[in-house]
Amino acid sequence: MPEGSGSSATGGGPRTLAEALRARGDEELAALLRARPDLLSPVPNDVTQLATRAGTRASVVRALERLDRFALQTAEALAAASDPAPYGTLLALLTGDDGDPAVEAALPVALASLRRQALVWGGEDRLRLVRTARELLAPSPTRPSPTGLGPTVSEATAGMSPGRLQEILAAAGLPTTHDPVSAVAALTSLFTDRTRMAALLDTAPPEALGILDRLVWGPPYGEVTSNPAPPVRWLRDRGLLLPASTRTVALPREAALHLRAGRAHRVLEPVPPAVEPASSYGPQAVDSAAAGQAYTALTTVEDLLKDWHEGGPAVLRAGGLSVRDLKRTAAALDTNEQLAAFWLELAYAAGLLASDGEADERYAPTPAYDEWLELPVAERWGELAIAWLTATRTPGLVGSQDSKGRTLSALGPDLDRSATVEVRHRILELLAALPPGTAPDPQTLLARLRWERPLRGDAAGGAKDLRALAATWTLSEAELIGVTGRGALSTHARALLGLDEADRPDGPDVMTGGAARAGADTAAGADTAAGPDTARGGAGQEALAARRARAVKALAPLLPEPLDHVLLQADLTAVAPGPLERPLAETLAVLADVESKGGATVYRFTPASVRRALDAGKAASDLHAFLAAHSRTPVPQPLSYLIDDVARRHGHLRIGAASAYVRCDDDALLGEILADKRSQGLGLRRLAPTVLASQADPGTLLEGLRVMGYAPAAESAEGDVLITRAHARRTPPRAAPTPVPDGPPVPDGTLLGAAVKAIRAGDLAATVVRKPAAVAGRPQGGELPRTTSAETLATVQAAALTGSAVWIGYVNAEGSASQRVIAPVRVEGGFVTAYDHTADEVRTYPLHRITGVAELADDAT
Repeated sequence: MPEGSGSSATGGGPRTLAEALRARGDEELAALLRARPDLLSPVPNDVTQLATRAGTRASVVRALERLDRFALQTAEALAAASDPAPYGTLLALLTGDDGDPAVEAALPVALASLRRQALVWGGEDRLRLVRTARELLAPSPTRPSPTGLGPTVSEATAGMSPGRLQEILAAAGLPTTHDPVSAVAALTSLFTDRTRMAALLDTAPPEALGILDRLVWGPPYGEVTSNPAPPVRWLRDRGLLLPASTRTVALPREAALHLRAGRAHRVLEPVPPAVEPASSYGPQAVDSAAAGQAYTALTTVEDLLKDWHEGGPAVLRAGGLSVRDLKRTAAALDTNEQLAAFWLELAYAAGLLASDGEADERYAPTPAYDEWLELPVAERWGELAIAWLTATRTPGLVGSQDSKGRTLSALGPDLDRSATVEVRHRILELLAALPPGTAPDPQTLLARLRWERPLRGDAAGGAKDLRALAATWTLSEAELIGVTGRGALSTHARALLGLDEADRPDGPDVMTGGAARAGADTAAGADTAAGPDTARGGAGQEALAARRARAVKALAPLLPEPLDHVLLQADLTAVAPGPLERPLAETLAVLADVESKGGATVYRFTPASVRRALDAGKAASDLHAFLAAHSRTPVPQPLSYLIDDVARRHGHLRIGAASAYVRCDDDALLGEILADKRSQGLGLRRLAPTVLASQADPGTLLEGLRVMGYAPAAESAEGDVLITRAHARRTPPRAAPTPVPDGPPVPDGTLLGAAVKAIRAGDLAATVVRKPAAVAGRPQGGELPRTTSAETLATVQAAALTGSAVWIGYVNAEGSASQRVIAPVRVEGGFVTAYDHTADEVRTYPLHRITGVAELADDAT
């Protein structure tokens, strides 16, 4: 009988998975659908379909990947046991002959988790692993079992000749029999009898015992030649090595279990490994360090987008940023390429950066960037932190290769990894479980992650799996953006994650329940793969906004106040002892070049930087007034002389369009330019005493004369000086990239309630007991009922009068047939209005589309 079908058992436990699910309460069904949301796409018609879908390979693989290590080991032990297996047998396979109190305490929790996910069903005396899971975890010559166990004696001797069986029995000292079934049973009994098996092995040559030692923990298969060595022959003659193929032998499972003292696993991990602290600091020191990193993150993103203010690099044809442009960006940010990729991806995830979509497609800031700049500092950090928490983009993969050997580029199309968000949130939860101010030991953190998801390895980074890499990247990125300080989780990060007391109705341990959580919620698939809300049960955008507001409130007092002054020095530098107010910072960035950053920013004034300010429309008097107003120290004379000297020469030469020309009232200066050998490439010739013409365009001529040490100014067609300002380039409005979910999202309570009702209603229609047909030849079983129009009308009218329910066959306008249980309310005009138990709503059905009707049996209601 198929695992997902069948009717209710008349006695004892359930006979099928469908029967086991049908016996569950609504809350238990909802827990199954919450743990395995892929079963809801679409909502199953009834419990039988739910059971069938729960046994499909794709769904079972996904469920197994979300088991913790001990729950997985429990499933592996069940796969190695007989089907069905009593609880005692399962416990013996896990604890062995010596027993293990930790395993005995953890097994009920793991078994409950497997039951909740419909991977295990049946009573304590008849535990059954879902057939698909058994096939995935059971041993075979091409796919050894995770336990390292081989085939059973019965499986290994299938097809063996009776004569060969007699030889094995005789060599093992067992009575011979011509019945193959009895022979296999006798050999199995020998291998499972501790006393007799020990006596047999006492007679084995030492070399034979060495062979068994190599095979006992797997793999249990070995190759043999046509003339094997005496130790191998001794083992083969007594059935301790049975043929798996013409050149391969296997150690029988029963013999291996004896050698293992009854244990299916060499090492059991019933309790999750603890996350050990590496160092501890005061919470205030952690918050201060995190706040400093948060401000640095903001300035880095600003510097990046300011560098691309007039348009960034071109977009590759396949999407993403070229390696050369990534190197240039890293040099501009004074960092390495991997960190530059992280800042690019963070700005992209926050919707501050995108491609412009034009024919010559380039990257540029979005309009949202200008709005972001107007926010208070703490709120800007909140936007970046939320983008980082929810993004499935994985910048750590930049520079690696995909499955087709193509190099993954920053801002490219193939960087989404849905597992990254789950790992990121789990890492932060584990950090929150430590005492405030405590930084974890990374190795114990990785060990805990491996315990929680042992099968979720993803070959994305060479030998290591993606989850381990993502955990390492998470720790680094959290420090970069100020979520952690000195490796410990900050107070404002706890608020952002919803881990502060105001958002923890179940007390401070609700997110950090240690082994209890790992043994239940984690195994049940309580993932955080769809963003921060899922970690708290899908609180929604309102809850997310509330958390962000609390995080901003906690961070704001820790951030430095913007300054309205700098300290001018005699070496033509200005020192900003902290962050500057935006108007001051923007003007100073034009007037001077940034020389160094850190706790204080050092700006250097040069002739080129002063000329840049003059080109932007500032006069020398404006620059003197600006410096005097914003300097806490007197303006040094060298700086005043520098400004006056550049201003005196600025605009003395005028560049316009002929192709281009140079105009100057000082004909001697023009003669000097003509005589200079460096001007030969500009193609200059004198048109008049005060005018030179050039074959170069105005921009090239302007830059060429500046390289020669002059300070020319461009002029318009009317002869006015052109003021040079940066032209901001913005993309059209762009939405932030949508995170790629890891499978279907976890359903909320409303959807779960509706789905359970629909499944129950469909199950009622499919399994309801109907009265025997009174008309000869009426179809029975699962076919649609067939009655005449008069019978149909009379039956539904009677049901409407008595308020009873009936079972109908119905064919809709598209020709789809279905079975429904309805309670007629009104019959008129060729239509019956009834409450449809299958759809859980009132519907109206045309009588001519009802194929037939049958009354429900008395015990069906």
